[in-house]
Amino acid sequence: MTDRLCLFSYWRSSAAYRVRIALNLKNLAYDIAPVHLLHDEQHAEDYRVANPQQLVPVLQHGHRMLRQSLAILEYLDEMWPEPALLPATARDRQRVRALAQLVACDIHPLNNLRVLRYFERDWGVPQAERDVWVSHWINEGFTAFEALLQDHPSTGAFSDGNTPTIADCCLIPQVYNARRFSVDLAPFPTIMRIEAACMELPAFDAARPERQPDAP
Repeated sequence: MTDRLCLFSYWRSSAAYRVRIALNLKNLAYDIAPVHLLHDEQHAEDYRVANPQQLVPVLQHGHRMLRQSLAILEYLDEMWPEPALLPATARDRQRVRALAQLVACDIHPLNNLRVLRYFERDWGVPQAERDVWVSHWINEGFTAFEALLQDHPSTGAFSDGNTPTIADCCLIPQVYNARRFSVDLAPFPTIMRIEAACMELPAFDAARPERQPDAP
């Protein structure tokens, strides 16, 4: 298919960040359609048609509207198999998916914008307490992620082997979020080593939040 890709994205959304990394790794040209989450543009009627969940990202491929970042990553890998974002064997694919889901399903949902806004607007939770909440769940998740990486024979320069996978697409945005909330990353040396390897690659560097057209 030759239809142009368009990513509905917010510069600081870690879910959108994952997809930007994958698109860049695949060397795919795409447009960015900014959706400003702090201005509630995700709740506009036309965007609700694109995504009834009122979340980013959405990837438009021709007439198709693709939702959920992990599903989008696998779609990209199936449509454009090279370079692969999943390993060749079922065992290794399961490991990579488990690492990716540890971030995307267990860490990220507990500290994304809509959760923190609910704490603030509906429960009146002070900023300092919200920050403690975020740090707690990132630390718990990263402790597990680090343990799964350390001394595992499949861990290489990246989370699995010596080429980036969807696990790295999910990990790097979460490291960015950890720094935003001043999480101490010293206890996670393997994660830090992998982040350094990733950020040496143009695909990861170009996907940085501060490099996006809607960044302030």
